[in-house]
Amino acid sequence: MIIVVDASVALKWVLDEPGTEAAIALLTDELIAPELWLAEAANALWRHVRLGEASTAEALARIDELANAPVTSVSMGPYVRRALQIATEIRYPIYDCLYLALAEDRQTYVVTDDRRFFAAGSAAGFAERMRLLGG
Repeated sequence: MIIVVDASVALKWVLDEPGTEAAIALLTDELIAPELWLAEAANALWRHVRLGEASTAEALARIDELANAPVTSVSMGPYVRRALQIATEIRYPIYDCLYLALAEDRQTYVVTDDRRFFAAGSAAGFAERMRLLGG
């Protein structure tokens, strides 16, 4: 089965955080994500550097690991319009809604560790297209 993963899940492959085991278990599935996922992960790694939680060298090594992760990056173009519709429905940023639009198109679900995104999507009728990591 194809599963959409977001950056909050992918980061757990390279950072030791709660949920890391559940994220690693997904690596046996066929994983896809909008091409934005790697930039979102890089931004989170930058934030770790800025807060003094990692060095630049560590962040660069982690983004290299993620770039080689078994995730098929999918062009965002075909999903932007639907993501905008979803974003206005659930009142959540379009960046996250791109994952949901991709999952909807592929008749699958997105796995996220973003509890606010999961709650917003589930409350707006997208519960069948979303799974909370480890849930």
